[in-house]
Amino acid sequence: MRIHFIAIGGSAMHNLAIALHKKGFQITGSDDAVFEPSSSRLARFGLLPSVMGWDANKITADLDAVILGMHAFPDNPELLKAQELGLRVYSYPEYIYEQTKDKLRVVIGGSHGKTTITSMILHVLNYYQRDFDYLVGAQLEGFDTMVKVTDEAPVIIIEGDEYLASPIDRRPKFHLYKANVAVISGIAWDHINVFPTFESYVEQFDIFINTIQPGGHLIYCELDAEVKKVVEASTAGVEKIPYRIPAHVVKNGITTLLPDGTALNVFGDHNLMNLSAARHVCASLDITEEAFNKAIASFKGAAKRLELIGHTETSNVYKDFAHSPSKLKATIAAVKSQFPDRKLVACIELHTFSSLNKEFLRQYDDTMAMADHAIVYIDNATFEHKKIRPFTEIDVQEAFKDENLIFFNEKSALENYLLAMNFTNTNLLLMSSGNFSGLDLIKLARELKV
Repeated sequence: MRIHFIAIGGSAMHNLAIALHKKGFQITGSDDAVFEPSSSRLARFGLLPSVMGWDANKITADLDAVILGMHAFPDNPELLKAQELGLRVYSYPEYIYEQTKDKLRVVIGGSHGKTTITSMILHVLNYYQRDFDYLVGAQLEGFDTMVKVTDEAPVIIIEGDEYLASPIDRRPKFHLYKANVAVISGIAWDHINVFPTFESYVEQFDIFINTIQPGGHLIYCELDAEVKKVVEASTAGVEKIPYRIPAHVVKNGITTLLPDGTALNVFGDHNLMNLSAARHVCASLDITEEAFNKAIASFKGAAKRLELIGHTETSNVYKDFAHSPSKLKATIAAVKSQFPDRKLVACIELHTFSSLNKEFLRQYDDTMAMADHAIVYIDNATFEHKKIRPFTEIDVQEAFKDENLIFFNEKSALENYLLAMNFTNTNLLLMSSGNFSGLDLIKLARELKV
């Protein structure tokens, strides 16, 4: 098979390119820019384009398929040439399905928790040396790439994103996988540039349920009111399996499952619900609860999900991918509940399209209420780049309903403020789907006063 990737440098795209290369396919690709870690990974397998930019001459009639990344535009010269030649152009989720039509497909959907649930399932399957393929949205310990597609594996575990499949395919990715086993972890409005109303966003999950194959299973969080409403209203011919927070106890900062006493490396109600979802999926793959608990005890979490980056006897520093209102609230609650005797300084960086929309900003109402000290950071350059009028501190305080909230729009000012604080008996939680304008968080954690 000869496959060409348009926008090969994307997170999922470059991992899929590597996976297909390992499968023995001939892979070529183009992009206008490729950044780390994509560039190093592609280079290691000889797949990094030697020259950046688009070249219609790379598209030839003998290609078996062209895979189009979200980063490209509909007028991309390579795409236009592929269409002119009548070549089959796939989005990456379409091609994942094409490669896995004969497998059992497990698809993890939801506004939050997808990566962690998928990671937990992969960890348990790997623990028991099961043969499986996968697509996950984070680099995991023990896994070379974020995508694996083989001929042999009987099952694939897929993190099912609800964002659009490609520039020319406006369907959400998770609609295209046609799950046999599906999970919906939660529904909280996101991607307002694509789904301008809450109702249009919720509708995508109803459609997702209807893509589950006949006789399939739907595992869903019954504690999420929106999920429960959508699932109970659905007439799809699938088995509906609810889950909730499992019995547990927290002592000395350690969460232990009951009744068997399995001590966990992860914590927080949201992670315990993620664990319940993963346990049900593994049960559908013939892994008993006892076997699941034995394996999950060594799970340390997905990258950037409540990742401990510094600690002393009286202080922990975490970084987390949380950026949407629901994720922000759940992550703060997890750290505060795990360490009730410590103060919590919570800092969120806002930089996504949704979070920088003044109307959507109101969705953050009271999301940081459990923090003892709330900080919001938005780099001024982000407003300039997105051509949006900058927020003032009052705008942010009013949206979050917290007049004591501190707002920063310059990296150095935020860094100096944190370095001047005393973190004795205090935890710091740094949350962003970005990188705090390049701030070295590990160095910061090391230099905090305690």
